[in-house]
Amino acid sequence: MTIACTDCGTLQDIPPLPWGAVAVCPTCDNRLERTNGRSINAALACASATFVLLFPANLAPLMVVSMLGMTRQSRLGSGVVTLWQHQWVLVAVLVAAFAVVLPFVRFGLLSLVLTLLQLGHRPRWLGGAFRWSLHLDQWAMPDVFLLGGAVGYSRIAAAMPVKIGWGGICLILAAFLCMLSRATLDKRAVWRTLSPESPAPPAAQAVIACRFCDLVCPAVAEGSPCPRCGLRLSARKPDAAVRTAALTVAGFALFIPANLYPMSVDRQLGVLVPHRIVDGIEELFQAHLWPLGVLIFCTSIAIPLLKLAGLSWFLMSVRHGTPGTQPRRLRRLVLKTRLCHLIDEIGRWSCVDIFTIAVFLPLMQFGGLVSANAANAAPAFLLVVVATMLASHAFDPRLMWDAAFAAHSRGVPPEP
Repeated sequence: MTIACTDCGTLQDIPPLPWGAVAVCPTCDNRLERTNGRSINAALACASATFVLLFPANLAPLMVVSMLGMTRQSRLGSGVVTLWQHQWVLVAVLVAAFAVVLPFVRFGLLSLVLTLLQLGHRPRWLGGAFRWSLHLDQWAMPDVFLLGGAVGYSRIAAAMPVKIGWGGICLILAAFLCMLSRATLDKRAVWRTLSPESPAPPAAQAVIACRFCDLVCPAVAEGSPCPRCGLRLSARKPDAAVRTAALTVAGFALFIPANLYPMSVDRQLGVLVPHRIVDGIEELFQAHLWPLGVLIFCTSIAIPLLKLAGLSWFLMSVRHGTPGTQPRRLRRLVLKTRLCHLIDEIGRWSCVDIFTIAVFLPLMQFGGLVSANAANAAPAFLLVVVATMLASHAFDPRLMWDAAFAAHSRGVPPEP
């Protein structure tokens, strides 16, 4: 059956693969399909279990702390409520979306789609529902919230006793099953169950491929919905370079205040103690929590910078092409394409710092003794994360290959 590679855009014929086999694009080395460890049944079990566990994870207490006879407990949505009460509306809305609302939508949709497929029901809207469940995968973040909760737990445990509640235990299980459902989901098998691919079209026939499910359609269908997933068919993502450039510039502009100003402010016996990102990393190092310190440095500083620099490099490649001799050009294009996938995959983990604040805030409200609040850098940093995630989603790696092929066809001389 014929599909179009999502990285370079070339048509590839994939035969039925045996268990443990991997299909790789010969042009760009993109992994088109892998059968080892993938199963619709396993993905259904993990997704439905995650969906069920999200209810106690949201309703039962995550953590309980005590100080001088006073007790405070937090639930998954407590940080949202506290941020809203402290007038950090934008941060509260986005944290609620990423940590509370979208996980329910994502795993509810995925469970519904896989259940109907297993029962043999294929309504017309099922392809669109599966597309949305995959699209929401990067934005539903119970696993990232768990990591932010672990950092918040370490900060609180250094100052006072803290106990993990049943909500925290359910969140740990839900986050683990969330990652397992992503690892076991055989997206190609689901798409083929919804609508099998067609054999290779005649060489003279112009075709267009859906940029989401890879279904190959006649070129005259451009602008109409994909018959399998419902996405509007287009040769490339509309205005991909312009949107990516605008979001990247916004990310660079917001990165400066996000690191210059404090992310949170603690009030200890009437004394305000601001915490910038670098201050939090330094505190973790001083507490001998080196792994967490390195982790926060990577997620809060290194990853955003890598994303912004990488996106800028991709845009330059689209604008000027990839120089070098043919073998070197191909190696660079493969490297850029893999880096593009890496940037798209790791961008969500930069939310760890924001989720740490959401976990930390409701537990540190002891009146005049100790209290905590978000600070000016929090919305700036969260917008950096959102802007870079939107930029990586908006970018189309096939544009880099188009530019390289166009330069080669024009006979642009290679670099010396």
